[in-house]
Amino acid sequence: MSTLKFLMTFLLGSLCRQAAAFTSTPFIASKMIQRQFSQKFIHRNVQSFKLHMSTTSESVREMERQVKEKGDQIRQLKAGGISKADLAPHIVELKALKAKLTGESEAPKKTSKNENGSKQKKSQKKEPESMSEAELRQARLDKVKSMRDASVEPFEYSFKVTKTAMQLTSEYDGRLGDGEEDEEADVSVAGRIMTRRVFGKLAFFTLQDESGTIQLQMDKGRLGDSFKELKAWTDGGDIIGIRGSVRRTDKGELTVYAKEWKMLTKAVLQLPDKFHGLQDISKRYRSRHLDMIVNPDVRDTFRKRATITSMFRRFLDAKGFLEIETPVLHSQSGGAEAKPFETFHNSMGLDLTLRIATELHLKRLIVGGFTRVYELGRIFRNEGISTRHNPEFTSIELYQAYADYHDMMDLTEELVCSIAQDPNVCGGLTIPYGDHTISLERPWRRVTMHDIVKEEIPDFDFLTLDASDPSSLDKAKEVAIQAGVPGVQDLNSIGEILNQCFEELCEPKLIQPTFVIDYPVEVSPLAKPHRSKPGIVERFELFAVGREHANSFSELTDPEDQRLRFEAQAAKKAAGDEEACDVDEDFLAALEQGMPPTGGLGIGIDRLVMLLTNSPSIRDVIAFPLLKPADSS
Repeated sequence: MSTLKFLMTFLLGSLCRQAAAFTSTPFIASKMIQRQFSQKFIHRNVQSFKLHMSTTSESVREMERQVKEKGDQIRQLKAGGISKADLAPHIVELKALKAKLTGESEAPKKTSKNENGSKQKKSQKKEPESMSEAELRQARLDKVKSMRDASVEPFEYSFKVTKTAMQLTSEYDGRLGDGEEDEEADVSVAGRIMTRRVFGKLAFFTLQDESGTIQLQMDKGRLGDSFKELKAWTDGGDIIGIRGSVRRTDKGELTVYAKEWKMLTKAVLQLPDKFHGLQDISKRYRSRHLDMIVNPDVRDTFRKRATITSMFRRFLDAKGFLEIETPVLHSQSGGAEAKPFETFHNSMGLDLTLRIATELHLKRLIVGGFTRVYELGRIFRNEGISTRHNPEFTSIELYQAYADYHDMMDLTEELVCSIAQDPNVCGGLTIPYGDHTISLERPWRRVTMHDIVKEEIPDFDFLTLDASDPSSLDKAKEVAIQAGVPGVQDLNSIGEILNQCFEELCEPKLIQPTFVIDYPVEVSPLAKPHRSKPGIVERFELFAVGREHANSFSELTDPEDQRLRFEAQAAKKAAGDEEACDVDEDFLAALEQGMPPTGGLGIGIDRLVMLLTNSPSIRDVIAFPLLKPADSS
């Protein structure tokens, strides 16, 4: 019922009731109505009307809440496999609530007579809440056909967008009072319909574009006959274009007041529940496009990831580094201890592997005369999957001639801090991660592996062991087992046992940024020997929130030492270690040509993005992570 119609009915009814109290003669009553239709009387009745409308507004809000709750309940029941018979009472209740909300009466449905004179019910349109997914899809396809029958293209070719939601929000910040309109504005926006509310000759949509959301207002007075098509053809999830002015509603919400509208893409499938989003984690990863539509924070994470990778490049380019691409297909794996993916080149008849690192080719560029090089790209390792590991991931490796691992520590601090401080990433050096608050303020802690293990095993120092004494290995295993470190029985060196103790006892506790430096030579085949500590190499790894984020060496430049370490790795591989590497003769030949003193650094982009976006799993920062098939056991 319109406001005007309600007001007139209310006033006339009140007048007639008062007139009837004085006389029963129609003529006299009519005259009395005219005399009583004074300003004072109208004012009193208008005040009563306003009180009624205030109460009605509260009732409408309460009714809308009940409709939403009942709709949510029905969706949950359908998801739980309820039968149609058991669902029917809930559908009836929802229809009754909607009828009350729209002011429709609960009168019996109109009937018509057939040729025999008997009554028959008119066919009723099925409510969306009671329709299956297949029925909903078909209903949308029917709308596509209807549009084409009307010579309207449901999948447009282009649309000129002049403003985004964020631009409008920024430009009208502090402008327009409640209820005011900028009639001079002529803006065009486009995006996806997220919510759709239609009230007779008035409709409000929530439109989402890449930058955010904005409200749309459409009414029959402005749109004319196209308003009927808007109601008939649009659904949630459709992509539309709107041209109109800008106003602020009585409640203060910025709104594009439509003069024209156009269907740009008719969505054949409905969106997930608009109130609860897409909650199933597995479905979120498998249907990332839906995840991004209904969970704006996901889009924000990938927007930040793009900013981070771009800042990596700008930072290094500004320092004189060159990004040079290296092969993804290798004739033999190298540059890391990891199991590779294997493939075969048909025309060349070659067994090949996907790269597990970019290290060896980048070092050969240093030999060739470049002094600062890097590559940001994909790495492939045939390993397990966890919240920290994905078979393909993104890393950046860089090499700087005439530098060492101390220079790389300084560079790492400067690089990460400059990215974190960017307003489009973290906007500062104090960031949240899970239940922790992480401080990236420089300098970061630097501690040797021996010292940090001694903090967990204070009564023993691995430095006191003599690697040439066979009993030292047994002593190291005994100490590690007593400390509760698993998997040490099969290890063949003190350095490997020390590293295992660190990984099990220390690494999970490193929450704040920490450089763990000076590693055993046995676990660092490509690093230069420490200049003053036998059996130790100049290497560091950066840890934060209990996981590794970066790895760096003073790079090994002695070709004979490098050959011995490669041969040791090859022996491990021959003994069954799938992660050990082979002897790379091409790289050794390059080293024999002479490589200047070099500092190298590798940073895992995915894990750093996890840290800077407060993401608990690596799959949250990879747009399309590798998953088992949905029907796999």
